[in-house]
Amino acid sequence: MANRIELFLRALGKPLVKFIASLGELTLFIAKSIYHCLTPPFYFKLMGRQFMDIGFYSLPVVGLTTIFAGMVIALQSYTGFARFGAESGVASVVLISVTRELAPALSGLMVAGRIGAAMAAEIGTMRVTEQIDALVTLSTNPFKYLVAPRIIAGVIVLPILVLIGDIIGIFGGYVVCVYKLGFNPANYINSTLQNLESLDIVTGVVKAAVFGFIITLMGCYNGYKSKGGAQGVGEATTNAVVSASILILVFNYIITELFFAK
Repeated sequence: MANRIELFLRALGKPLVKFIASLGELTLFIAKSIYHCLTPPFYFKLMGRQFMDIGFYSLPVVGLTTIFAGMVIALQSYTGFARFGAESGVASVVLISVTRELAPALSGLMVAGRIGAAMAAEIGTMRVTEQIDALVTLSTNPFKYLVAPRIIAGVIVLPILVLIGDIIGIFGGYVVCVYKLGFNPANYINSTLQNLESLDIVTGVVKAAVFGFIITLMGCYNGYKSKGGAQGVGEATTNAVVSASILILVFNYIITELFFAK
């Protein structure tokens, strides 16, 4: 009986200790990343490259995602509201849904799949091929050169992507309501403008900044800690996307709770 208890405790303790150690490594990585993001020198050329990779090249994905999300919300809202004769509320539902939830969450998930995986693969390849060790040998801080430009770009660019996604998503709802459901264009636009509040935009922008930090952090962390050759890089890429996606959904709720809980 005593042996069974000992074996059980060992089986329970090993993953627990491993989890706590991983959490400690992540905490130290976050602290170092934030420190190097706030202190000079800054590699503006590398930041500019990340602005293009994260922002400009993600625009088609974000645009397609948000426009169809807005169109679906318009159709579903109209179907539900028509039962109660409240079709006039469709514009406000599309506005709130896109600005508060759909644009930041969907944009974050799409960018996580595209950018998080790319960052983890790139940095992971540099790790297993000892290029990061070469940077240290050349007196270049890997956090300054690899991590900080990506995190800074993610925090700045993702809110811009979300603002563009807001416009495209609301336009998608407008197209469906006007050209399919027969809404009056002027009335729809007026209803949208009347129901627009600064809090809706601020909520989405704050979420986007947090999501940008999460995506770039998880991509850099998993790539930086990867080991074991090509297989390790593949695992790091998968872990970066999965962890970023889960954290985006978790923090989406937390931020919503902070803004709208009463």
